[in-house]
Amino acid sequence: MLLVHIPWAGRIWGLPFLTALAPSERYASQAGRRHKPLADWGRQLLLLASRWLPERRVVAVADTTYAVIELLAAVRHRLTMVTRLRLDARLFDPPPPHRPGTRGRRRVTGPRQPTLVQRLADPASRWRRVVVSQWYGDSRRELNILTGTAVWDHPGRRVPVRWVLVRDVGGDHDPQAFLCTDQGADALDILRWFVRRWAVEVTFEEVRRHLGVETQRQWSDKAIARTTPALLALFSLVTLWAHDLVGRGHLGPRCAAWYPKRHLTFSDALGAVRRQLWEDGLFQASGQSRDMVKIPAPLAQRLLDAASFPA
Repeated sequence: MLLVHIPWAGRIWGLPFLTALAPSERYASQAGRRHKPLADWGRQLLLLASRWLPERRVVAVADTTYAVIELLAAVRHRLTMVTRLRLDARLFDPPPPHRPGTRGRRRVTGPRQPTLVQRLADPASRWRRVVVSQWYGDSRRELNILTGTAVWDHPGRRVPVRWVLVRDVGGDHDPQAFLCTDQGADALDILRWFVRRWAVEVTFEEVRRHLGVETQRQWSDKAIARTTPALLALFSLVTLWAHDLVGRGHLGPRCAAWYPKRHLTFSDALGAVRRQLWEDGLFQASGQSRDMVKIPAPLAQRLLDAASFPA
């Protein structure tokens, strides 16, 4: 999904543009196929997206499922990856420069750094107070952060990262850690990028509720492979159509006395697009004055609204 700020919605939306069907391990076992983990699917799709956009900087934001060192090592030269980091991750200094004339294999890491759990308990840690706007629920959150660079090492794999340790000022939430494969990235930017990921979950909920994803009655592999990507893509198409209607002044928030709204929601956008398509395609106004209008215009408008904006 493309995580982009929608001005008329007042928040970040996740717009799907590429979908892959990832069968479960149980299904692969029953079908006698080799199971491909989600991290492998993610690696393929991320590299494909980076090839589509060779002139742009791509920042990929993912949850813990994709905090896999093999995935990060495979994509870090093509794009910037932001995800969560385990508090007990093995972090090391970069290897010292190789001195000419020295014998033996070159070192791949330097001395081991303290774990993030140890940094949390260390009273000498120098925390920085920041405020992250557009936190979950469009709120603002005051946080203490600690950041640094390291080489994340796992036997046989290693990747340089910038880590960000986050501690809630009010103490209402447990400490969390994040990583970014761009060591020059600003810690506050990393947090802002990761917070955008919540829009992905919102999109999944919207397409289930309004577009019927995961409610299809076809259960064959081919049917699922066709309908699910099409319905996810429809979310993005509806958003683009609604953006055009907003630009022409044809779309505004639908409010009730008990439910005031300042911004448009996806249900508003979907209803407006339906209305526009049905009005243009089915309910054209009479072209000649001698034609009889069988339905009064106000009634036709109310019928269109009732059909376009279902509960």
